[in-house]
Amino acid sequence: MRNNPNGLPQNKHTDNQPAMNNRDLHIVSFNVPLPANYGGVIDVYYRLRALSEAGVQVHLHCFDYGRGEAKELEQYCVEVNYYQRDMSPLRMLDRRPFIVASRESKELKHRLMQDCYPVLLEGLHCCALLEDEGVCRGRTAMVRAHNVEGEYYRRLAASERRWLKRLYLKIDAWKIARYEPILRRADAVLAVNEGEKQQFEAMGCRNVQPMSSCHPYDKVVAQAGTGKYALYHGALDVAENARAAEWLIDNVVDGLRCSLIIAGSNPPEWLQQKVDESDTVYLVDNPTDEKMRQLIAEAQVCLLVTDQPTGLKLKLLNSLFAGRHCLVNSAMVAGTSLGDLCTVADGAVALRKELTRLMQTPFSESMLDERRRALRPLTPSEAVKPVLDLL
Repeated sequence: MRNNPNGLPQNKHTDNQPAMNNRDLHIVSFNVPLPANYGGVIDVYYRLRALSEAGVQVHLHCFDYGRGEAKELEQYCVEVNYYQRDMSPLRMLDRRPFIVASRESKELKHRLMQDCYPVLLEGLHCCALLEDEGVCRGRTAMVRAHNVEGEYYRRLAASERRWLKRLYLKIDAWKIARYEPILRRADAVLAVNEGEKQQFEAMGCRNVQPMSSCHPYDKVVAQAGTGKYALYHGALDVAENARAAEWLIDNVVDGLRCSLIIAGSNPPEWLQQKVDESDTVYLVDNPTDEKMRQLIAEAQVCLLVTDQPTGLKLKLLNSLFAGRHCLVNSAMVAGTSLGDLCTVADGAVALRKELTRLMQTPFSESMLDERRRALRPLTPSEAVKPVLDLL
């Protein structure tokens, strides 16, 4: 653990009455948000950075389970604290979901009770704190809901090939669905889109607000012109993404005169073998951030499909800010207004037709101007306004 890495004094108060400062905020993160290399931590990192740049004094608390300390976080936070996530299998016997039961810390609770600053809990994962009235009393407690987690885990289980992992996901999906109504105890729930806002309201949550995901781009950096390949990108160690890549190989690009690059972290061996069998599909495994930006910028089409109409879909925002044509299925844009900036097609036949057309259609300056206008409200500085309004 490290506290106050910049040598700044702790927030100590006398008479047991912590002083209030509406520009201080505790953020409790489910993971160390650097490197920012997959959806959830990208959202956390660029949100805390945008809040810091808006003048908020960020007090960051991270659960660590393998990433270790990240010095760069100290640029944006007045303090950074780390807590070891308890990955013991015994935590699976808890009545609560493993993602929650494994993220408890008496030290974290003690630190939070030293003041009454608002707290932003990143995901249901960190919501064990909502169980303790002593921690939440006298402060505004916000939850950034990264997904409707019960539904998300149920769909993950359906995509998982390994039977033991599938069993774990099914059990936790059931536990999560029972636990998720704890969000009713939060003063505000910040949903990723309008569709999920309605689902949380149906659970009985109060003050649910949509809040766009944060990402690296303060402006659109896409380039007009024509690229040479289609690109699918995502965290390939997530079963849903690997299965989507497999489906695209078998059903969309097979037989087309079109190269497809699949890029992402930790691809399973079976997907690598699938790529090796194709003459037009290429795999870039574990690309650096710089390499991923290059792949998106130079692609002609970002081809993104999912069977999960939930969650952040940061890959789509990254593609819209930095890439040319985006060809997606309906589930990829469900609950958002981003479909107007994409070509939306469902089913292999429709996707093949649109992919063939877009590969031959230059991305024009007028398309670029339209995207700049539409995405201006989705920059990180705009996205964090719901949090700023609650402080």
